[in-house]
Amino acid sequence: MAEGNQKAHVVLLPSPGIGHLNPLAQLAKRLVLDHDLSATIITFSDLSGIQQSLLSSLPNGVTSVSLPTIPLDDLPINTHIVTRLSIMISRSVPFLSQILLTLQKTRRIVAYIIDLFGGETLSLAFELGIPRYIFCTTNLFYLSFLLNLPSLYHDKPCNHNPNQVLFLPGCTPLHPKDYSSSSIDKNSEVFAWMIRHSKHHDQVDGIMVNSFEAMESGPARFLKERGNGKPPVFSIGPLTCDSRSNKSQAECSLCLKWLDQQPSRSVLFIAFGSGGTLSFKQTKEMALGLEMSGQRFLWVVRKPVDADASAAYFNHHHGKDNPLGFLPEGFVERMKEKGMVVPSWAPQEEILAHGAIGGFLSHCGWNSTLESIVNGVPMITWPLYAEQRMNAVMLVEGAKVALRPTGMNNDEVAGKEVIADVVKDLIEGEGGKEVRQKMHELKEAAMKTVGIDGSSNKALALMVNKWKTMTYN
Repeated sequence: MAEGNQKAHVVLLPSPGIGHLNPLAQLAKRLVLDHDLSATIITFSDLSGIQQSLLSSLPNGVTSVSLPTIPLDDLPINTHIVTRLSIMISRSVPFLSQILLTLQKTRRIVAYIIDLFGGETLSLAFELGIPRYIFCTTNLFYLSFLLNLPSLYHDKPCNHNPNQVLFLPGCTPLHPKDYSSSSIDKNSEVFAWMIRHSKHHDQVDGIMVNSFEAMESGPARFLKERGNGKPPVFSIGPLTCDSRSNKSQAECSLCLKWLDQQPSRSVLFIAFGSGGTLSFKQTKEMALGLEMSGQRFLWVVRKPVDADASAAYFNHHHGKDNPLGFLPEGFVERMKEKGMVVPSWAPQEEILAHGAIGGFLSHCGWNSTLESIVNGVPMITWPLYAEQRMNAVMLVEGAKVALRPTGMNNDEVAGKEVIADVVKDLIEGEGGKEVRQKMHELKEAAMKTVGIDGSSNKALALMVNKWKTMTYN
């Protein structure tokens, strides 16, 4: 057993995928560099090159240990991403138990931190007397939805009215088209997992959220006032990658060199995160819409998939096909003066920090959203899966820092005219001017909140002080 005078140590378990690893890695980095803690990140096997690079870039004091391969061969190929993640973590429990036992022999573990999918492992920390925390890698809006899910649907005698608007305390109203139907369908496996995960939120000592009060004052106020013995909620964001961390690599990137030649705030960046894909038809319409808009663009193109918008989430090798081969014939050649297409991946943090970027057409994943905010880049929302539709609502109707393509429905293909109109409006129209100003104000608020006297900085410091002074058994 570790001695009580040892440096306080935290253990973090991100769910599989760079979108979960990234924010927990940034949290570990902050705890080590700013608060003199040490940290261990437990990862799943088969890490992508980007994930390995992220881990290797972390400071001394942050170590990582990998779980053995978790077999999922028995799952159908079309298993929903929520089910796949949940089962993967559930099957890792025996291996996690051994890792925690080993760490506790030499470390003074003051906190075990999971994300939204890690609840099945909380009992391990409880048995070892380790305080348990959830780090919500999305926002307060989604956390409010998740916490209210059992009372809204699970405890009702019948299914939710599919046409009913949701009014969550302090949040922008949610229309049925703005949240995943599988998350409220009592007969779906996804719903069962979501209910299971939501109930874990009352079994922890605290909930951290990668967001900030200036952006989400309504839900922040409600979540603070929950009381009744509920775990406290700490807004500690935005936690994002430092765009300077990989600058030596970024300087060699062709796309960044191309951006250096473009006018200030003239380029639309188009990317759909680590797991998002467009359909074949939507990829074609996107290309034609960009061409029709007449605006400069930098587009990260991935091989289209018709069946599942999250198809690339677990397939970080992207296959052997050249994604550019699925674009309309002659498109790349016609657009070479105004546009650049990049296959599969580009250094997003560095791109969003570049002065030539004037907008971001995004899937609205929360990491990407925060990266856009801290760089003051206004957005066009293009949600694909998970909670991204809810994020889009908050960005367009709540924060008013994004435009939404007119008449676009979640399951329909948006035509080239719709795409051209919203792109032109963001880069050179009145709508773009309005959201650009709002995004500038939000960027300033984000910088302030993580400053010395900022609310997020104080919230994290309060939690760390509690950890450092706790009695170690």
